[in-house]
Amino acid sequence: MKDLMGIITAPENFKYLQDITADRVVAAVPYGGRYRLIDFILSNMVNSGIQNVGLFIGEKSRSLLDHLRSGKDWDLHRKRNGLFILPTDCSSFSGTPMGNLEYFYKHLDYFHGSTEKYVLIGGSNTIFNTTFNKFFKFHMDNNADVTIIYSEYPQIDPANSTTLEIDAANRVIDIKVNPSRKKKSKKISMEIYLMKKELLMDITDTCVSKGQSDLTKDGIIKNIKNLNVYAYRYTGYFGKVTSLTSYYHHNMALLNPEIWTELFFESGPIYTKVKNEPPTKYTQSSKVLNSLIASGCIIEGQVENSILFRGARVFKNSTVKKLYFVAKI
Repeated sequence: MKDLMGIITAPENFKYLQDITADRVVAAVPYGGRYRLIDFILSNMVNSGIQNVGLFIGEKSRSLLDHLRSGKDWDLHRKRNGLFILPTDCSSFSGTPMGNLEYFYKHLDYFHGSTEKYVLIGGSNTIFNTTFNKFFKFHMDNNADVTIIYSEYPQIDPANSTTLEIDAANRVIDIKVNPSRKKKSKKISMEIYLMKKELLMDITDTCVSKGQSDLTKDGIIKNIKNLNVYAYRYTGYFGKVTSLTSYYHHNMALLNPEIWTELFFESGPIYTKVKNEPPTKYTQSSKVLNSLIASGCIIEGQVENSILFRGARVFKNSTVKKLYFVAKI
């Protein structure tokens, strides 16, 4: 996969997540007791052999930058390639909120300077574990211009999704962004795109010059009859965090051992920032049932069906049930 570079878009913040994104971007939101949401897409790229990853960041990125640092924990602190942090000034050419194409446009020199021929683009609010090798082969075998990964895994919050309509040959014939719940396709785009780097730069330059800023709406949907757009089905667990409800649901899903094993081990490890903390302390009065508890906690009471982040403390004679608790981040 040395001919493939990765692009992660992190500026997006959903209005339904404002309670947990007041001080950080969605990519830096805690997940699963010790991880951040960006750990999944970043680890998936690294496990696929991608060595050049560009990360577009927007406002409120301090927490994200502190989490990633040099990219060492993902083996991306390299003399050549590695992790590139690409800041944006958050001002729009059109005066409206910036879209991903405007971010790309402001860093076209990064794309020009990269040696890879293909580019994989992914968001930072998705939860899944895979490698992209079969996806890349599918793209090449179909001689596709653009290939999109989709999932039919049920989403707790289907309203904020991009759906695909495909034909028998897996060619995309229609795309809808946030359609109504009625008569909605079950093929949920994972908003992961594969294409030639030159095509991305051409789409970016063309769309921005016309005042357009969104890759999906402006770059692909409006050109769906001119491009060979294919869809690749992903069959594993897939979660997309777009609201507090989906955030809680996809966290608590980890209490299912099958989901937990799949998400953290089956296709490759999920890397995160290493913190040197003591192991969790359990006392004679503590009792823990079906829960995930990160390091650095003190458990003196009872914990059931809960996920506790680093540094949490449950006092004696206290009971915690069905709780996702972030003590310190």
